[in-house]
This record gives sequence, structure tokens and C-alpha cells, in this order.
Amino acid sequence: MSAATPTVAALIVAAGRGRRMGGTVPKQYLPLSGACALRRSCEVFLTQPGVTALRVVIHPDDGDLYAGAMDGLRDPRVGPPVAGGDTRAASVAAGLDALAAQAPDRVLIHDAARPFVPLSVIAGVIAMLDRVPGACAALPVIDALWSSNGDIARDSVPRDGLWRAQTPQGFRFDAIRAAHATHDGSGADDVAVAREAGLEVRFVQGSEENYKITTQADMIRARATLAR
Repeated sequence: MSAATPTVAALIVAAGRGRRMGGTVPKQYLPLSGACALRRSCEVFLTQPGVTALRVVIHPDDGDLYAGAMDGLRDPRVGPPVAGGDTRAASVAAGLDALAAQAPDRVLIHDAARPFVPLSVIAGVIAMLDRVPGACAALPVIDALWSSNGDIARDSVPRDGLWRAQTPQGFRFDAIRAAHATHDGSGADDVAVAREAGLEVRFVQGSEENYKITTQADMIRARATLAR
């Protein structure tokens, strides 16, 4: 008898304020040719074969923004939004707790502000979880790196073995939930939480398309991408 296919949940993190963008509306809710980054991110993961559940972690004040963003998206795999915490790690921990009742085998944690993640990248992260408990979409650093004093160049920094982390970051569900349960909430991302708990994490080839909308320049780029 063949082993059952592992179940995969998607956890979309959308609780941030996006202060570098400016304005009063968080970046994940700003319009992008008819659908915001959050809505587009959710739709990508719902298209990915094997995703059996999806939850979104939002800021407690963003209920109306979330409802507007998701209006008309009727998919039984989408559960109610989850209130986030004071840090990204705390928000992810809340999302993992909300998914526990469904007991997925694996979870993909993704930033809502990365709406153009290719399906091939998501598939690569899922596949890597057959081998190790953690996987992260990332790109190797290819540009020259320098340390500086203000804007004065000081020393060249070796770039061998350096990667630019993206999302999704995927994990075996029980392992990452246990890692978050003992974490102090300071981790910059879920790879940091996993490594602190001793979990092996491997990088999977990411994509330049999978950029994070952080500044006004990124928003202009995103709108130009969609216009093309």
C-alpha cells in the first residue's frame, strides 16, 4: 500500500503595518489592478496542487480591510482570519495554533506582500519537505558585498554561501509549531525560529519575480508588472 500524500496548509502572514510604504492603508491591502497583494497571494496558494487549507493572519484592526480584500473568494479551504501578535513570530505562532485542529502534515508560511511567487517555487519548497523538516525559497547572493562606514566603502565581504531569503518557508507542521512554542518572538523569520530549535532547513531556488512589496518603488514595479 502506498503512503498517503501529505496534507499541506498555507499560512499567509498579513499582520504588518508596512511603515516604509507610508500612507494609512497597509501595503498588503493597497489596490493592484483590481486585487490587492493579500488577495493575489491567497489565490496563488489556492491554485497550488496539494494545498488543503489556508488561513490568513491579520492585524486585529484590519477586519474590514480583510473582508473587502477577500470579498467574493468562496473556497471552503479558506478559514476565518486569525488575529496576529506584537511580532511576526507571535503572529505566525497564532496562525499555527489556529491550524492545529486541521492537523496538516506540512505548512507553508508566506508573506502577503509577495503576490507574484511562482507555482514552481511553491512546489519546490513542498518537495524539499520530503527530505528535511524545513525548506526556504531563497536566491544566492551574486552581487559584490561591502561593509561601510556610513556611505564610505570599507571592506569587501565574501558572498560565498550567502542567500537572500524569500517566502514561502515550509516546514513539517508539528516541528515548526513546537519550535514557535518555545521561541521568544524575536526571530526575523521562521527559518530563524526553526534553526534556534535545531531543525535542519535547506534552501530551494527562489525567483526574482518573488519580490516583496515594501516601498513605493516596489508598488510601482508591481503595477507595471500587472500592466504588462
